[in-house]
Amino acid sequence: MTTLSSGLVRARRWLRDHALAFDGALALLVLLSMICGSFADPNSANGRPSFGTRTPEAFSVLVMVLSACALVLRRRRPVAVLAFTVSLSVVEFVAMDPPAPVVMGAVIALYTVASRTDRPTTWRVGLLSVAVLTVTAMSFGSAPWYSQENLGVFAWLGLAGAAGDAVRSRRAFIDAIRERAERAERTREEEARRRVAEERLRIARDLHDVVAHHIALVNVQAGVAAHVMDKRPDQAKEALAHVRDASRSALNELRATVGLLRQSGDPEAPTEPAPGLAVLGGLVETFRNAGLPVEVACVDHEPPLPAAVDLAAYRVIQEALTNVRKHAGSGTRAEVSVIRVGATAEVTVLDNGRGGDAYPAAQGEDRDGGGHGLIGMRERVTALGGTLTAGPRYGGGFRVHAILPVKARAGEPERPGTAGRTGGRA
Repeated sequence: MTTLSSGLVRARRWLRDHALAFDGALALLVLLSMICGSFADPNSANGRPSFGTRTPEAFSVLVMVLSACALVLRRRRPVAVLAFTVSLSVVEFVAMDPPAPVVMGAVIALYTVASRTDRPTTWRVGLLSVAVLTVTAMSFGSAPWYSQENLGVFAWLGLAGAAGDAVRSRRAFIDAIRERAERAERTREEEARRRVAEERLRIARDLHDVVAHHIALVNVQAGVAAHVMDKRPDQAKEALAHVRDASRSALNELRATVGLLRQSGDPEAPTEPAPGLAVLGGLVETFRNAGLPVEVACVDHEPPLPAAVDLAAYRVIQEALTNVRKHAGSGTRAEVSVIRVGATAEVTVLDNGRGGDAYPAAQGEDRDGGGHGLIGMRERVTALGGTLTAGPRYGGGFRVHAILPVKARAGEPERPGTAGRTGGRA
């Protein structure tokens, strides 16, 4: 069965690629059929058609050859070929008695018109052809007007038009199905590319947040250790311990983030949850150990924040405090607050350091003007449908303010127990 189907597919492809050769073979077959039919006498003495009792005249043979040759061009000029074959059939009906079956060319031409044009054209041209040939056969034929030969002209022409219209409808239906399938395939590919781009951007943000935060802390603590190594070795050891803790935390978060790229069946894929406000106390403690006093006001959220909102709030605080530690200068203090206002959660990070002089964030840059921290924060918040503003404070310092929607987007899972359990002021 498979072999037969593949053979039909190959034959259909060959016929589509060699349409002119097929039409030439069809024209030859129609010509042979008309010549054979011209030897049959439908009005014999015994009342039944007889074969070999008459021979076609030269004029009839010429008309049959012209009608068959016209069918070679039936795909290029279907209406013109139909008009030509109908005219030859009318001439044959009027001039010959009994006429040769030249009407076979008109039948094939009408089928071509119906299969390759639209339905209104088929109706107009088909009805006109049927009317002309039927009336001509009834008026000039040797048999009575109600004879079966005259009715046969009507039946064959009507059948050709109906068959051609059915073929055209089926072809249009198949083309529509193929087009919908191709459109659906393109849509799936575009959606897959969009999701890949979004996932790549999200992982890039996470990697930036993790690396910028922990490397900044390692740099500060390493500098402290180098400064007090000779005079206060105990304090140097404490600073190196903080370096070790920060580097271990960075490695763990990098492993969890990069582990998202593993195959789903990989047994080494991480299973621990992503960081959120539930571990905000640990994040703040690392900055305090690095010499940045931080005060936190975080109200318990019931019900807990959605997972994406919880992670975004954590990353905004992490990046904002990292920028404070890197750029705000010595003696700076920071304040962090997370509150829920209606259907939104507001995250605010304030500091009293060098505001506008060292933090051109209004232009969407980090304080050093070359990073992507604030850009990443704004993209992360905007992706959730929220807003983020960052700029110098009046009187000195800097302010980062994010408004996040509490309601998760469609398909975003809720993560219980991760929505800020630090409680009060840490």
